[in-house]
Amino acid sequence: MKIDWLNFTPWPSLAGGLLIGLAAALFINLNGRVMGASSVIGGLFPPRGDAPLRLSFVAGLLAAPLLLGLFRAAAPPVFETNTLTLVVAGLLVGFGTRLGAGCTSGHGICGISRLSPRSIVATAVFMIAGIATVFLVRHIIGAPAAS
Repeated sequence: MKIDWLNFTPWPSLAGGLLIGLAAALFINLNGRVMGASSVIGGLFPPRGDAPLRLSFVAGLLAAPLLLGLFRAAAPPVFETNTLTLVVAGLLVGFGTRLGAGCTSGHGICGISRLSPRSIVATAVFMIAGIATVFLVRHIIGAPAAS
């Protein structure tokens, strides 16, 4: 493995990680619950009494890239697969989030920071499944690597 020095972004990545950690800490300290995207969004269907909080969270997720666009041009998304694969992948992620009682942000960021054993195991399973999937697709099935 070698580092792609032209696209290596340690400082913006560190800043983003710090902002996510700060947001998670503020969310749990001000609202008393974990900032997991799947649980926040899942609580909108059907709407609960805290729908304004949930809607403002989603609005922030949608507004952030728009605000960033005011300061720099956004890279266009590149999808190196077909629509059916994207739909199936999205459905599998949704199924996995329900099965695992949370998503990567809830378990990986908030759960691990609280030393939750369930979140530590869930995050380990996410990582192992991701590594196994990449290995299977790139080395066993033989799909080309994303550029």
